Amino acid sequence: MATAPSADRARREDLPPELDDPLYRTAVGQFDQALERAEVQPGVAEVLRFPERALAVGIPVRMDDGLLSVFPGYRVQHSSVLGPTKGGIRYDKGVTLGECAALAMWMTWKCALLGLPYGGAKGGVRCDPRSLSMDERERLTRRFTSELLPIIGPQRDIPAPDMATDEQTMAWMMDTYSMQVGHAVPEIVTGKPLSVGGSVLRPEATGIGVVMVVDETVHRLGWSLEGAACVVQGYGKVGAVAAHELARKGARVVAVSDIGGGIFDPQGLNLAAIDAWRNEHGELTGFGGHEPSNSELLELECDVLVLAATEDVLTGENAPRVAARLVAEGANGPTSLEADAVLAERGIPVLPDILTNAGGVAVSYFEWVQDIQRLFWGPDEIRGRLGDLMRTALARVWTLAEEERLSLRRAALVTSIREVAAALDARGIYP
Repeated sequence: MATAPSADRARREDLPPELDDPLYRTAVGQFDQALERAEVQPGVAEVLRFPERALAVGIPVRMDDGLLSVFPGYRVQHSSVLGPTKGGIRYDKGVTLGECAALAMWMTWKCALLGLPYGGAKGGVRCDPRSLSMDERERLTRRFTSELLPIIGPQRDIPAPDMATDEQTMAWMMDTYSMQVGHAVPEIVTGKPLSVGGSVLRPEATGIGVVMVVDETVHRLGWSLEGAACVVQGYGKVGAVAAHELARKGARVVAVSDIGGGIFDPQGLNLAAIDAWRNEHGELTGFGGHEPSNSELLELECDVLVLAATEDVLTGENAPRVAARLVAEGANGPTSLEADAVLAERGIPVLPDILTNAGGVAVSYFEWVQDIQRLFWGPDEIRGRLGDLMRTALARVWTLAEEERLSLRRAALVTSIREVAAALDARGIYP
């Protein structure tokens, strides 16, 4: 067996310049570290270090003032070895091709870890979504979907919501695609409204899955969520659901935050009051009490720290000050390679993103299956199926981590890489 590439390869100057992004370097660095234990053929490993396909488009949009603006858009498909690719669409000022490539790679590992018949994809539009009117967002979404038509499809690539996109965005995408083929195709996207073929619990699935994994983990560690102090960074689509699920388990949610800052109460927060304030004011700022910054919130003493905001929030600089017993990654890529090493040295386990936030793609898979069958399930069945998938994936990771003395992240990556590599090895390279 040839020697696996080292993690330093992720930082080499010969990375393709179009993919040279900090997040992509993190994703490839994690991949290369896991290769040391994955025992896959070097050629197979080299194929999996790069995306299969990437599309960059210019999206012309007629703005409300009558002027024409052009927005950069991307869709990256990392691997179709296990099946059609799957992944979100995000609208954000920081979207790059390299970022999409990193997120697509992580989605491949996420799907493989859960045993889903998907590969990973990711896409996005570089824009300021807060500055766009609803009509401008619709025109942007429909034109972007039209540009993606050559590479998406219910058996090719299935988009889903992500940052600053939602079920309305998916409804526009589904309608645009359906108009092109002449009939309704609800299975082209997931995360849609129920009225056009969405699934119950899809909006909440990622946050629910985070807490399912946390709850099972703390039991394996010999303690309980009952009365545990929990901090949630990122009180949004994932973090707010996770906070409520933690409270349902009897935990004390002592701090939450959004982009403007946080709220802290060591006795436990009134989440219903926070929701009412946020619905009225659009943010947490001004709610009252102690309001730590996001950086301060990361360093509060707690039992569980849920990272549900964005990437690269734990770094080599602040990881030494993290005071949590357990870190759970509800967002993609929130922990840098340097922070991972620091937390491992300090004995703080990290529940990796490709496991912990996989509830979203799990229920997306359920939605896709329901749409294909035109047969829909209730919330209890969805929650039960999701719990089975998440607990099975955690058990696989936990067992490998103990058997081979690996961190949970490396065990999750090794498990996923082996799955995809075995399929690629069996299928071979065409032609």
